Amino acid sequence: MPMPLAGRDKSVAFITNLAVAFALGAGAVFGFAPFEWFPLPPISLALLFALWQRELRPGHIALLGLCWGLGCFLGGVSWVYVSMHDVGGMAAPLAALATLTFAAVLALFPALAGYAYGRLRSGAATVRHALLLAGLWALAELLRGWIFTGFPWLALGYSQTPPSPLAGYAPLLGGYGIGLLLALVAAALALAWRRPGPWLLLAALLAGGGLLHGVAWTEPYGPPLTVSLLQGNVPQVLKWDPQQLNLSIDGYVRLARQHPAQLVVLPETAIPLFFEEIPAEVLNDLRGRGDLLLGSAVRIRNGGYLNGAVAVAAGQPPRVYAKHHLVPFGEYIPPGFSWFFELVRIPLADFTAGPAQQQPMEIGGQRVMPNICYEDLFGEEIIRALPEATLLLNLSNTAWFGDSWAQPQHLQISRLRALETGRPMLRATNTGMTAAIGADGQVSAVLPAFAQGALTVTAQGRQGSTPYVRWGNGAVLLLALLAVLLGRGRGPKESAA
Repeated sequence: MPMPLAGRDKSVAFITNLAVAFALGAGAVFGFAPFEWFPLPPISLALLFALWQRELRPGHIALLGLCWGLGCFLGGVSWVYVSMHDVGGMAAPLAALATLTFAAVLALFPALAGYAYGRLRSGAATVRHALLLAGLWALAELLRGWIFTGFPWLALGYSQTPPSPLAGYAPLLGGYGIGLLLALVAAALALAWRRPGPWLLLAALLAGGGLLHGVAWTEPYGPPLTVSLLQGNVPQVLKWDPQQLNLSIDGYVRLARQHPAQLVVLPETAIPLFFEEIPAEVLNDLRGRGDLLLGSAVRIRNGGYLNGAVAVAAGQPPRVYAKHHLVPFGEYIPPGFSWFFELVRIPLADFTAGPAQQQPMEIGGQRVMPNICYEDLFGEEIIRALPEATLLLNLSNTAWFGDSWAQPQHLQISRLRALETGRPMLRATNTGMTAAIGADGQVSAVLPAFAQGALTVTAQGRQGSTPYVRWGNGAVLLLALLAVLLGRGRGPKESAA
């Protein structure tokens, strides 16, 4: 039986809205690095919320959220294809399917927020609806950053690094808190953009963020430390070839000799050997007259190995930071997925996690706390070493993702960690982006990506606690739950047509 004309028109309109939602999600990606057009994510979200408001069925709202998420994550994290196919050697069709599946799983979270909104909203669109939308969005992002060890990449708060005025809220509420405020503004604009209320809210939040950005939450600690951050730029396809070992060793030794400092830093797995296998003379050459912090795999007694950062100083035994938050499929094998590693060539893919609580390393009068690769995505874990740590140092190897947006996106994430903690964040990477970030979240120096070099900087450690260091994500979780409770209200339930 042919569908009535009105039914066909509604179906065409809904399919059109799904395509619009997908385009809005893809457009939001340009709010993140390397573009950093920070007004785009709140605009994208406001338009998505406007589409949600026009739909009555929770399932339709969820589909719109799913399409928005697919556009965002296919556009923003498609570099996982590079790691699986270009570097890992997975067949192109399988890598493409895995990338699509990964993006679809991430897209379930905005879909979940949409479905919950459709189920919980009641009455006419009011301030309560704005609170409900913002609270549900924040809860969905918090869930994405926690479940199955979490993957908070492209959480909307990361798009609001300086010069966005919302960056001023990072020391109070962290990245998720910025996302909550962004969603609140987007919801207000979507529901009542012709009224003065949303614009007043936007003006107040922007003004408040600007004022907060001028607050010095921490203070200098100890003498400044000269640090040389080495970027060897060894291609990933050559790095793990035993015949090319000297390419890594000779390159880093040369950089260390040419750029001496109180602390010389080599990135994650810079030299493709276990730490115990690196010749002592090589370590001495790398260290020079100062201390050395080296990203390296470290064997442990039970026969396993750690992804570590090893500090080497004259007359002292090596001190090891062991990576705690491991990457699923990259650093350990989730139960039932051993077949995955038969499809890719990823060396050292089953690390042992280090303890959650580890002490900073005393180096040059500063208390240096390393973190490795995507550990700095998790602000709630970075603050475990605070307020004791005075300087944060990220060691990464994003060569797995080729010449993609992964490098600038990761740098932007590190900027937010610096803002949240009121600490400088230094980054040493194999291929980029090696950089120095101040406690204000500004990048003071950065090396070009995919070039060999050294970045020598003077880092001033800082002490003290921001509100986020004290509260972690607990404050934004409570605010999001409160927003949902207030937003649900007691109005009459909308009926699905």
